[in-house]
Formats: sequence, C-alpha cells, structure tokens
Amino acid sequence: MNQKFGNTSRGNISRALTSVIASTALMISLVGCDDGIFDSTDDSGTFRVILHDAPGDFQEVNVDIQRVEVNKEEDEDSGWTTISEPDQVYDLLELINGVQEVLGEEELEAGTYRQIRLILGDENTVVIDDESHDMMVPSGQQTGIKLNIDAEIESGIEYNLLLDFDAKRSVVRRGQGDFLLKPVIKATNEAITGNVAGTIEPEEARPWIYAIAGDDTLSTTRSEEGTGEFRLIGLEEGTYDISFEPVDGYQSKIEEDVEVEIGETTDLGTVEIDEDSNDE
Repeated sequence: MNQKFGNTSRGNISRALTSVIASTALMISLVGCDDGIFDSTDDSGTFRVILHDAPGDFQEVNVDIQRVEVNKEEDEDSGWTTISEPDQVYDLLELINGVQEVLGEEELEAGTYRQIRLILGDENTVVIDDESHDMMVPSGQQTGIKLNIDAEIESGIEYNLLLDFDAKRSVVRRGQGDFLLKPVIKATNEAITGNVAGTIEPEEARPWIYAIAGDDTLSTTRSEEGTGEFRLIGLEEGTYDISFEPVDGYQSKIEEDVEVEIGETTDLGTVEIDEDSNDE
C-alpha cells in the first residue's frame, strides 16, 4: 500500500512540474512579445528624403509637393509605398548653400528600393521681377516625377536620400511667355557624398558656383548676399573643378582639382574674385 501511494505521488509531482514549466514558457513568450525582448524579426531601416536646390536666376521657384513614394518592385505600376504626404509648397531658392528640407521619413523593410516619385500639385509658380507666373507640369502630374535610386535599406541603418532640384534647368519659358515646370532632379545617397565650402571676397561679386567633373556640372549654388559664404553639397567622392561666375564687373575664376572625400567638407577658405579691368 505504501508502495502504491509512493508511485502515485511521484506521478503527480512529475505532472505538476511539467505544467509549471509549460506555464513559465508561455509567460516568457508573452513577455517577449509585449516588450520586444526576444523579437528577432525587426528587419527594417529608416529612409529619409531631403530636398535641396541648385538655384536659378529667379526671385522664387515654388513647387507644390503633395506626396512622396518609393517602389521596391520592378513593375512601375505597382508596389508603391507612401513615405510622406507633405501637401506643401516649397520655394526652392530658399534651399541653397546647405539649407535643406526633410520631405519625409519612414521605417521600411530591408531591401533595394528601385524608384522614388514625387506627386505634384498644381500650385507651382515662378516669380520674376515681382510678378508671379503659373507653371504647368507637362507630364508626370498624375503619375508623378519618377527617379531611379536603387536605395539599399539595411536593418537598423538610416539612409538619407538627397534630392537636388535644379531650379535653373527645371523652369522653362515658352515662346508665348508662359512657363513650364519640367523637373530636373539628381538623387544621391548622402552617405557617399562630401561638400565644398568657402567665402567669396568681395561678397558683392555674388558668383554662381559650379562643381564640374569632365563635361558635367554636378552641383550648383550661389554665394550668400551679405556674407559671401557658399556650400556645394551632395558631391560624390572625386576631383572637381569649381567654377565661379560673378556678376558684371568681376572676372570669372576656376579652382582646379578640388578633392572631395566622403563625409568631409573641403574648405576653400577665402576665394578672391578680381574686378574686371575691361569695365573700368
């Protein structure tokens, strides 16, 4: 009888221990789900879209950006993910010399995103001689302005995409006196770029400043009124000729073989612009 009682007790204890272990495992599992302690499925990175400008000789260039989307699929007609809906008009000429506007950011599943597109509204204008002119977008108004980017999003990493909106080349004046907005935009991964900066002397020369590689102009800005400071941003690593084209009364100038390194700003210091002796 004692033996029978002993066997029954050991069986009950075994079943009780099994129940406790199972309950504990369930509690740990639930805690892991709630607090993310055991979450190993987080496979996303931050994608940020930043707008800056290559300026044009206008008073204002106002662009109406309604929505920003990216596409991970090969098919351009599907697979679009909305990054942001700014629904805002941006004056591109305020975004020079390193001034930037974040259009949006989003946590995206890791992988390669093939394209980005900007959905534009109809409040696009250019201001010349204090007069505002509407700009029509001849194509892309409905389907958006698409750019190839091949952005590699990695888990836990921030990816900053620079959109260099070239105002000078994007505003097109037609023979009838009206204007078109035909966006010319360069997309660059900020992580693989560097900058060039300096100060113009005298500041009244106010040159247009171009970063040139071979036959291509890859970035443009203009020195700041009142300070003479300038900054060319979003340049990929390499060697550039920096061209200075000042206002009338001053001579053009080129700084050759300027080295740009990733993540660095090459400081040209004070760039002296000589007066044009032919105007005396």
